[in-house]
Amino acid sequence: MARTAPATYDVIVIGGGASGLAAALTSARAGARTAIVECDVDCGLPILATGNGRCNLSNERLRPARYRHPVIARAVLGEHPEEALAAWFDSVGIWTTNDEGRLYPMSKRAESVRDALLAACERADVAKLCAHRLIHAAWNAEDGLWKLETLAPAAALHAPRARDEHARLRALRRALAQAPMHATLLQARAIVLAPGGASEALCQVFDIPHLEERPVLCPIACQPASGEAGLEPDALARLDGVRAGARLTLVRGGTPLWSEDGEVLFRAYGLSGIAAFNLSRRIERDDIIEIDLFPTLSEDELRERLRARIQVVGRLERKSVHWFDGVLAPALGRIVTLAGEGSTGKAARAAKRLAFRARGVTETKSAQVRCGGIPFSAVDAETLRLKCASGGVLFACGEALDMDADCGGFNLAWAWLSGLRAGAAAAREVTS
Repeated sequence: MARTAPATYDVIVIGGGASGLAAALTSARAGARTAIVECDVDCGLPILATGNGRCNLSNERLRPARYRHPVIARAVLGEHPEEALAAWFDSVGIWTTNDEGRLYPMSKRAESVRDALLAACERADVAKLCAHRLIHAAWNAEDGLWKLETLAPAAALHAPRARDEHARLRALRRALAQAPMHATLLQARAIVLAPGGASEALCQVFDIPHLEERPVLCPIACQPASGEAGLEPDALARLDGVRAGARLTLVRGGTPLWSEDGEVLFRAYGLSGIAAFNLSRRIERDDIIEIDLFPTLSEDELRERLRARIQVVGRLERKSVHWFDGVLAPALGRIVTLAGEGSTGKAARAAKRLAFRARGVTETKSAQVRCGGIPFSAVDAETLRLKCASGGVLFACGEALDMDADCGGFNLAWAWLSGLRAGAAAAREVTS
């Protein structure tokens, strides 16, 4: 039997997440015949988990300083990234709303974002090759084509009728795990790598550099630090589940390096919450994290207010369990009272500098993003084209690159904008 000729595309995007969809749609709109090769059962599935299901699309101020490599971020995001993203969202039919500087879809539902993107790709004739796992790639300089081999189900996947979309996807994934596989051949003039935060295997396939990936934007494991505050060893266990508005400051070698105001969630193992997540990108083992429970007051101002409080609720004593009622959560008030040892001055100092020693990040399986991936030493920041040893036309975007940022829509904004840049550059390369 004659072997079927491989399907040939101008651009193949490896990965159908946020950056991959942006790259594929941009490429197709520029006139390039485009396909997405996705190893999961459908495209856009990582989008469903973003923003706790609400999809924090972007931020109203995309400051490069929020990114791991600010200079490169500025080059890739462009001079007016907010305007570029507004036009992009409008072009796919996504209306946005602002919530304290964070941009969300007006629906506040991540699935509506995914649905809008998939519909836009369908209108642009982007081919979706789902449940395809890339196992080999080779550049043929003679005809200017990448030769790709994937493993895909030998027959279409089917799942029993499900009660909702999540159940349907779980059933399809079970079907994929059990399906007989066969090799499929594809060809492309250019490739865009968009595998998300797990790019090591693809880097091996394409023989390109790779930095070890590690999770960030996750809780911090820590323990009370010895010092003036005098926190008891079980302080975190007593505070487990307590939330408080505070300022977190990273101190290394006695020098404050970074701080952010926000809600902190105390856990028995350490600290969680958005400010702690952002701190997790910068933390090193044995760093000190100082928590200021009254960031709008100086220590002197707080001490005076605590002294005045004596006239209202009585003297502060070590056993005054309810002295901070109406000011701090009971468990937190007790911790500050114990650290204060009956002195309003010591209590003020403790409340301004609750100190914890970092042991590292934890709950990494639920990390929102990973750092590492393809180093920018191997990338042209203007086009996101890779310096490929084979000479092939190869680009990368999104979390596949060594770029991560703070919470608040910055990481998803990077995915969209780097995808737009890589997709546009790939299309120019093959259609000019």
